[in-house]
Amino acid sequence: MTDIKRVAILGSTGSIGTQALDVIRENPDRFKVTALTCGQNVKLLAKQIEEFNPEIAVCQTQADAVILSGIYTGTQFFAGEEGLVSAAESSCDILLNSLMGMRGLVPTYHAIMAGHDIALANKETLVAGGHVIMDAAATKGVKLLPVDSEHSAIFQCLEGNRGKKIKKILLTASGGPFRGWELEKLRKVKPEMALKHPNWSMGQKITIDSATMMNKGLEMIEAKWLFDVDIKDIEVLVHPQSIMHSAVEFSDTSIIAQMGLPDMRIPISVALGYPDRLNFPGEELNFFEEASKLTFEKPDMEVFKCMKLAIKASEAGGSYPVAMNAANEVLVAAFLDKKIGFTDIQDGIERILDEHVSTGTPELDDIIAIDRETREKVEREIIC
Repeated sequence: MTDIKRVAILGSTGSIGTQALDVIRENPDRFKVTALTCGQNVKLLAKQIEEFNPEIAVCQTQADAVILSGIYTGTQFFAGEEGLVSAAESSCDILLNSLMGMRGLVPTYHAIMAGHDIALANKETLVAGGHVIMDAAATKGVKLLPVDSEHSAIFQCLEGNRGKKIKKILLTASGGPFRGWELEKLRKVKPEMALKHPNWSMGQKITIDSATMMNKGLEMIEAKWLFDVDIKDIEVLVHPQSIMHSAVEFSDTSIIAQMGLPDMRIPISVALGYPDRLNFPGEELNFFEEASKLTFEKPDMEVFKCMKLAIKASEAGGSYPVAMNAANEVLVAAFLDKKIGFTDIQDGIERILDEHVSTGTPELDDIIAIDRETREKVEREIIC
């Protein structure tokens, strides 16, 4: 009989969190939900608590935590950033981090130090704190199991090939809703246009990142840390059908790819179920329909500069990725609030990188401070 795996979910009311709970519902004899956290969607959190009866729940505000604690007396409630750390350190076998942005870094670190395996859907954790997180994971002997579809695909391609020399990682990208557009046309993009991703259902921030191609830049940096490869050995393929989720080319030029329909519940189930494969009643890929024609293109990094800027930040090292990530998060939020234009995102990031002075190899406290300072600079000098 398979042991029940205890799962804590940071960001349970978001896109990844809700789909993770779908996977758990399909495998009730495999999982026990021990912790749930939310931002503003308290109503959905309440429904999740009622269904899964977690030991711990975290709200964004203390007021919401107090209200829910009076209703769900069997659950211990926490609030804010300290609450996220409490959930991360709580008793579980695996922590799914599906928080958005830099908020995921500190809880991930604390979960690793508590000895928990991590199902990582928060790419900013490795973009800003790659060496800190990877060193901590190695020290504590915990697994980092990727949840992003591309990194999950690479992870699956490497299973059974551990120790084999990697020549290249082939990281796929849908190209987003503006694939093939010229720069002048991009200047006129509005938030409602950028939020219409052609293939994937995702949260707002990651959908905008996909439209600017920053998402792929962030994923390149994440792949560098997860799979211990140089950034120059990661090639991005624009693949509009989103059927091949990524591939690995080995030293003999053999290429192994992972394919499937674009459904985030698949990579989630791979991470949560590891080392087993879970049963999941998803739609199967039909090679005579969806996969009858697969195409691949080179990304246009002159029009979509964000990916090139991410590569530049990674190659520069030090605190450059921290500054880049912070600037991107603030600028994306400003675009969604209609304070800046679409191409102002990449222009603003470029300015921040040009003006940034690296602090060498930052530790956790340094990363938090640089992130805060960069955000303040963007608000003060670019968005104002």
